[in-house]
Amino acid sequence: MATIDEVGHAGAGTPRPRPRRVRGGLVTVATVAALLAAMGLTLHGLGAADNAVANYDASSWLWSSARSEMARVNGVTARVDTRVGIPGARRHPMQVTQTDRLLVLRDLNTGQVSSLDLATLQITATTRTTPGLGVNVALHKEAAFVVDAVQGIVRQLDPRSLSPVGEPVRYPPGITGGSFDGEGRLWIAVPGEGTVSAITAAALPSAPASAAAAGAGLSPKQVATYDVAEASHELVVSTLDDGVAVLDRTAGALVTVQGGKVRRTPLTTTAPGALPERTSGPDVPVTVPGERRVHVVDGGGAVRAFTVPGTGDRLSPAVAWAGRYYCADEASGTVYAFDSQGRLVDTIRGRGTGPLELEVRENHLFINAPEAATARVVDDRHQVREVDKYANDVLGGDPPPAPPPPPPPKKPKVGKPGAPRAVTAAAGNAQARVSWRQAPANGAEITRYVVQGAGQRVQVGANQRAVEIKGLTNGETYRFSVHAVNAKGEGPARTSNPVTPTAAVPDPPAGVTARERPDGTVLVKWPAADGQGNRIARYVVTATSAGTNAPAGESRRTELVVPAGELDYGTQYAFTVVAVNDRGAGSAASPVSNTVVPYAPPERPADLRATTVADRPGTVAVQWSPAVANGRPVTKYVVDVGGRTSEVTDPRATVDGLGNGQNVTVKVKAVNEAGPGPEATATARTVAEPRVTVTGSSAAATSATVTFTVDAGGGKATCSLSTGGEPAKTGNCSSITMTGLTPGTKYTFTVTASNAAGKGSATRAQPTDALYGIATCKNGPDGEQRTYCDRDVEGRNGNEIFKVTRQDNDQQAGWAKPGTRLKAYCRKSGENVDSWIYNNQKQSTWWVQVAYGGRNYIPWAWLNLEGGDDIDVLPTC
Repeated sequence: MATIDEVGHAGAGTPRPRPRRVRGGLVTVATVAALLAAMGLTLHGLGAADNAVANYDASSWLWSSARSEMARVNGVTARVDTRVGIPGARRHPMQVTQTDRLLVLRDLNTGQVSSLDLATLQITATTRTTPGLGVNVALHKEAAFVVDAVQGIVRQLDPRSLSPVGEPVRYPPGITGGSFDGEGRLWIAVPGEGTVSAITAAALPSAPASAAAAGAGLSPKQVATYDVAEASHELVVSTLDDGVAVLDRTAGALVTVQGGKVRRTPLTTTAPGALPERTSGPDVPVTVPGERRVHVVDGGGAVRAFTVPGTGDRLSPAVAWAGRYYCADEASGTVYAFDSQGRLVDTIRGRGTGPLELEVRENHLFINAPEAATARVVDDRHQVREVDKYANDVLGGDPPPAPPPPPPPKKPKVGKPGAPRAVTAAAGNAQARVSWRQAPANGAEITRYVVQGAGQRVQVGANQRAVEIKGLTNGETYRFSVHAVNAKGEGPARTSNPVTPTAAVPDPPAGVTARERPDGTVLVKWPAADGQGNRIARYVVTATSAGTNAPAGESRRTELVVPAGELDYGTQYAFTVVAVNDRGAGSAASPVSNTVVPYAPPERPADLRATTVADRPGTVAVQWSPAVANGRPVTKYVVDVGGRTSEVTDPRATVDGLGNGQNVTVKVKAVNEAGPGPEATATARTVAEPRVTVTGSSAAATSATVTFTVDAGGGKATCSLSTGGEPAKTGNCSSITMTGLTPGTKYTFTVTASNAAGKGSATRAQPTDALYGIATCKNGPDGEQRTYCDRDVEGRNGNEIFKVTRQDNDQQAGWAKPGTRLKAYCRKSGENVDSWIYNNQKQSTWWVQVAYGGRNYIPWAWLNLEGGDDIDVLPTC
């Protein structure tokens, strides 16, 4: 069996100590056992899984947080062919790890691990792990590893039997990396040592391994370690097709390890850079969000750079794909594509903002927006196609609409960093440990810290903030200064306490334990250290997370309460403790504690909006952006609207049962395991009964128009006009005209507006105009016709007016000269009268009552009514 100690060391300089393989036991019982169980259920029967995935080349599983589901997207068709719901994970960030055979999900908010059996497309197991960032699963073909970055433990799994393969490899706490290159090597970086290691999975036995005793013959085949940076530099890892790229953010250099050769390429940057988890092809893009620039290091070590359009620093690491570089701007939801020369060749605009995940898989680039309904697929000819992740849904209705993004924060003033806080030193045997609290960045991200003293100048990563200064002389006194560096330059230094190295150092504390508490604090405890004849004066506590080591505080007692907000909520931490005696001498670091995830009540919900529901009485609609969870998932929101309280899980609610036209105060607070957070407040008003104000009216002989305004009370109003004896007329809520009225009549009109809350009305008096007609008789062309209409004569002629509706000489009231304008009252049926040629052959049995010597009648044949001569507009007498 090959052991770590037997593996040759590659890289310049003296071989570094090998990472230790721990004998016996699991990495961390809770986390690894859970992952073993979940993955074992997923992979039960690889033959079935092989058959299931054989037809789905060029596919990738994409997460949709609003739907709480995984969608398998076919890269060739750019369509979703399968969808699987993940219970209880709506709007949670999700780690997705996949191969052709395996799919493992980890919910960062809850720590829940779900495994999908690709043979049956069913969730076969769900189990809990510690929530937050710090543990991940790395997959390659049939190999699986669990990487605990906080504890520094890596273990291979045999997925067929749930058994560990060999023994775990233990690194110092706070490793980073943990992904495979194209040749199946797992790469781990150790910032505290400035190294990167490759682990090759052991070949699996022909039969599934059982939980064999340690040393039974199966172990990862080899571990090779390379020096890539000075100790305590901040490192970022991206695995390659064959090898690894390590970004030394502290020194501003990219180090590649390929074929056993280490090459270091200096970069000219003014802010920290970032790498994708995996890089395809020979070129490595280094994205510097603070500069909005991408520096590309090619296979020969040459560097070229280009600028990404836009503003702000929310750039994801650029991904190399098929001769192009794709860089996502999460603030705008845009992905910019650049050719090999750095020229912008395409702009892929999304439909929202938020996180964007870019992954090269199955000869396609998949661009996923977990919080949106769409994704995009880019093939090797750079054809971009949109994927509707919710299309042809089999799981139910659409999720709630995503709330609008918050406004961008105001751009801070940028200057040199401030001085580090609490610079302390503790002496050891011919060495000293210097630690400090973070310096104010002053608008530009800190790239490194510089420690000076004892004739040494040491650069330390921005996320380390602790360093061992070696090569000192026991008995001599030293002081150390620390200053921060950002894009604007070097900040002021702060000097430590004096220390005198000595061989008389105390023992380290043993059995450090940590416990996170609901108020956001973390309680770290340990037994008293043996001072070896000297009094222990204080203890120095260091917090370790993935890739990070930083001081958490000091205590004169055997416990320390790390204040709320000092550590990032939702991130895994473990702790080590150094004992310092009354002479300033410090012990070695204690063994690392258990892992904890700090948490606190959620933040105040953002963007609270309360609006009137126009079509429902006494109802208010409330919507808000999800609250920041602060380390534990938000389990519910408590909504108080005018004293009516309800609980919901989605960031929206509709509350009814309120009074009409009621002004209400809306309060919303999020709740998680730690309890309720601060409330957001807004005001709203329920829909009120409409109010009508008449602004004017007008009339013609047979119609009237009323103009008005309507205060709809926040609702949707419909309007009508009515008067006695007439059917109501509906119309728009500004003006309605009623026709078919009686000329010369006094009317009272009522305008009524209605909405969900009720009705409002106003009245207006408006008479119609009188209707007039023109007595019409036109002389004919021949003989007596030429004077027929000139005057009244005995016998019959035109324009005669009678007291009755027949031509009766005894009842004649008079004669109207042609052109006389007569006021008309009503119509009445009577004797038929024909005007012949004297009024266009007009004949009728209708007679019109007119104002002539009182109220008398003229045949309609001799009276042409104004406004179109329509006899029907007159009422019947």
